[in-house]
Parts: sequence; C-alpha cells; structure tokens
Amino acid sequence: MCAAPLTAQRARLEYFRTLVADDEHFILLEAAASVAQDEDPAVDAMAVVAQVDDLAMRLARRLAPDAAAQQRLRLLNHYFFKELGFGGNVNDFYSPANSHLHQVLQTRRGIPITLALVYLEIARTVGLKVQGISFPGHFLVKCSLPQGEVIIDPMTGRSLSRDELDERLLPYRQQRGLVGEYEVPLGLFLQAASPREILARMLRNLKEIHRAGEDWVRLKQVMDRLVLVVPEDWSERRDLALVYAELEQWAQAAEALARYLQECPQAEDAHALRDRLQELQRMARLH
Repeated sequence: MCAAPLTAQRARLEYFRTLVADDEHFILLEAAASVAQDEDPAVDAMAVVAQVDDLAMRLARRLAPDAAAQQRLRLLNHYFFKELGFGGNVNDFYSPANSHLHQVLQTRRGIPITLALVYLEIARTVGLKVQGISFPGHFLVKCSLPQGEVIIDPMTGRSLSRDELDERLLPYRQQRGLVGEYEVPLGLFLQAASPREILARMLRNLKEIHRAGEDWVRLKQVMDRLVLVVPEDWSERRDLALVYAELEQWAQAAEALARYLQECPQAEDAHALRDRLQELQRMARLH
C-alpha cells in the first residue's frame, strides 16, 4: 500500500479516536457514521448526522409542545416505520452495508443496532426518554413513559411483552447454562447500554462478518477501531494480533500478541499463544 492511502487511513483513525476518547464527550452517531469511511473515504460523517437531525426536526415540527409522551412515541413509530419506511434488511441481513449509516439512511434498511441509532436520535429530539439495550442476539430500545417502560424492536417498532422477551432470551440462557437454579432475572438483560457499548457491539457485528468471509484487510480496519473503543478489552487486541498474522505483518502481530500475554498471563489460551508468539517472532526475524 502506498504512502498516501496509509496517511489518509491514519487520519481517519485519528479522527475516530477523538470521537470516542472519553465517555463524557462520546460522540456516538458521528463515530458510528465514520465507520463507513473504511469502505468509502468520501463518506461525510457530519453530513450523516445532519441528515438524521433533519429527519428528527421534521417530526418535531408536527408535535404540540404539550404532547404527552405516549402520543410522541406513537407518532414517532408511525413516522419512522410507516412514513420513512425504515425496517430490517431481512433479504441481506449480513451485508456490511447494514452497518454503514449513510447506506441505512439511503435504503431505509438495516440491522437492529443501526436502525436503533437513527431511531434513538429522532426519539430524543422529540423529547422521549429512550435508551439502547444490548440484548443477546437482537439489539432493542426502551422508552420510559409515565406508565412504565416500553421495550421496542427497532426492526419493526413492535412493543415486546415480558413473555416475548423471555422467549427470545431462552436460547441464550440454555447455551450459557443460565437455567434452573442458575437463572438470572430478565431485568439484568434490559439494562441500558452506554454509547461505548453500543458502538462496540456495532463493530463486533462487522468483525464477525469480515472474519467469516476471511476478509482480513477489512477485518483489520474494524479491529483498529474496536481497540480504540474498548482499549481495556485485551481479547480484542489478541484478535487484532491474529489478524496481523493473517496479513503476514509478522512484527506487528508479534508485538500485539506479546502485549496481550503480558497483560493476561493467566488467560485460558495463554499457553497455546506463547507457542504462536515464538513462531511469529521467528517469522518477523526472517522478514
């Protein structure tokens, strides 16, 4: 890769770093929009934010200042899902485009987490108290009303009952052994996700798509962003090291893996990875 693209790539990553540097000033929507710049450097993340703001203001102008929260939610759902036509891309659910906000806005199709990002921004603009929920298997939204909390599927706008949520959660509980005496309350799975957690989940979706497709170049771009979002999650740095190895960037792979083993010497995979580190160091010396 020549110097100019590398310099541009570093500049994009540095811009992203400023957006996610600290929790108090975490600029979620712009950071999420900027992820698509790895695929298309011409994407203007601030223009994407402005487009979402415009959609929000179009709805806000329709609402009376004294409109009740329940009325605001009902109008929002009609506006978002019926008028604007947002919904799940069920025909191509695992396309990376579903994680690129500018394309979600253009096609009105996405996955739960990207639909939720747009929905949450519009909802807050019209005065609703909403939060994202990093529910296992399917990102959700909750809205606080005077009557209580409403859990909403951002793919459809449907409100979900506790029975429906328990049903959706059952496969996860069974897989993790969280049944019977080990069952934990549903409420623990309905906690609000922080902006950092939301962006990390969005990037992990892309990570899995590119890993499944063995697209190591795109996977590295996602991983570069992910380690900035969750710098204390050393498993992500380990995974980045292994991506470096797939790209035959031996020195970077060895350095990143050595750092992981230094920070997590008791990890379950530490023994096997020490052998891998020796091989990476040998390859680095040869190249």
